[in-house]
Order: sequence, then C-alpha cells, then structure tokens
Amino acid sequence: MSINTAHANGGVLIFTGERILLYCDGVEMGFEPSSVPHFKGNKTGTLYLTTHRVIFCNKSTKEMMQSFSLPFLQMRGVELEQPVFGANYIKGKMIAEPGGNWTGEGKFKMWFKSGGAIEFGQAMLQAGKLASRNRPAQPPAYTPPQGPFYQAPPPAYSAPHTDYYAWVPYQTFPNAPPPEYVYTMNAPPPYPGVDPAYPPPQAMGGVMSSADAKAMEAAGNGYYNPANPHQVYTPAQYPSAPPAYDEVTKKHQ
Repeated sequence: MSINTAHANGGVLIFTGERILLYCDGVEMGFEPSSVPHFKGNKTGTLYLTTHRVIFCNKSTKEMMQSFSLPFLQMRGVELEQPVFGANYIKGKMIAEPGGNWTGEGKFKMWFKSGGAIEFGQAMLQAGKLASRNRPAQPPAYTPPQGPFYQAPPPAYSAPHTDYYAWVPYQTFPNAPPPEYVYTMNAPPPYPGVDPAYPPPQAMGGVMSSADAKAMEAAGNGYYNPANPHQVYTPAQYPSAPPAYDEVTKKHQ
C-alpha cells in the first residue's frame, strides 16, 4: 500500500495497461494505526477497483492523504462485515510497499454510503485470487509513479463486459468515472493483475518489440476505435507525476 501516489489534477492516476473495473463515489475510509499522520480520522472520497489494485482518492484537498493505492498482493485478511445495526463494510490488513511513503503494516475499513459493500468486497476477493494466480516467479521491483502522465484513453475506464469479467458487479456500480479525471503514465504496473497476460515484456526487463513500442506510444498519445474510424481520441499531456510526498506534507505542517 502506498500513500499519495495514485492521484493527479484532482483525479486518479493509473499505470499503462491497467483498467478501472468499478467506480464508486461517497465511500468512507478508516485506517490504523493512527500514529501514521496520514491515517488520522476517517476520509470520504472515491473508490476504484482496477485490474491490479484498489485506489482511494480523497474528496478533501486539505488533508495529508490525497490518495492511497492498495495492490491485491499487499492485502491480507479481507472480510465482509454485515452487522445487525449499522451499514455493511469491508475490512482487512494492508502491507506497505517499498517507496510507498510509509512503512509497516496497518488496517483499513470501507463503508459504502449508498450500499454495495458486499458486492464490491466480493469483487475485490475474486480479483485478488486471480492476481495471485498470475504472479510471476520474480515480480519486477516496485518503482513509485513518475511523469509524464496523460489523460487516459477510453479502454482505461470503459468496463470490459466479457465472459472473463463476469464476476464484476457492473449492475451494482454502473457508472464510469468522469474521463477528464482519469490519467495514465507510461510505466506498466509493477505487480500482477487479473489479466493472465501480465507482465508486459518491458516490465520484466526484456527487449520491447516494435509492436509493444507502438502500443505503448498509442496509450500515451491517442486512441483509435475501429468501430468509429472517423474519430481519434487524443489525450492531453502533463509534465509530472503527483506532488512529491514531502510537498504534500509541507502544506499541512
């Protein structure tokens, strides 16, 4: 789990090849231990389930934690709670990533103000199971996100309605994130996801083929939809990744 590495320009920042499966606004998060300054107090914001992790983006721009990223392989003991009194919620343990702006282990809870906690939690568990199966013998080393980043092309936030993703509860979470708030970087995910095609050759240190290079360039520079050949999606480019950890901290000292 990393802090303040998954947001940009008021939106979410994902890796090249990562896709958003579920989007839910109005989610409340609680964290432990409270000794970590960024974990103090509950947060309300937007939650994303992607092909590689869970991302939370804080609605408040004044708090130290603006986003957190929780890869499936950094989750432990995820449970779905259905109390007799009170809203359903998801809880679990999290392990810090190298370079993730904190160290150690902690706990999290997720409350869904508009419902859907059980459905989202079941999807999290299934995604984690698939990601575990797809883990390579030697995963590439984790590196924090770096710029430049771009507005993501439509496949990054368009739900993949295929048989392989039949376990995703699109009926409970039918909305897609606003496209102007979804950004992507050139780097591939540094950990496995639900897609068995992981990891791409460049992530394993191999030589990138010309086809892979063209695909990477297309992800950063545009999107061509064969079903609509007269339109080309051209995303905007931004010069850098999210604000450095120290910069975010200074604003609140």
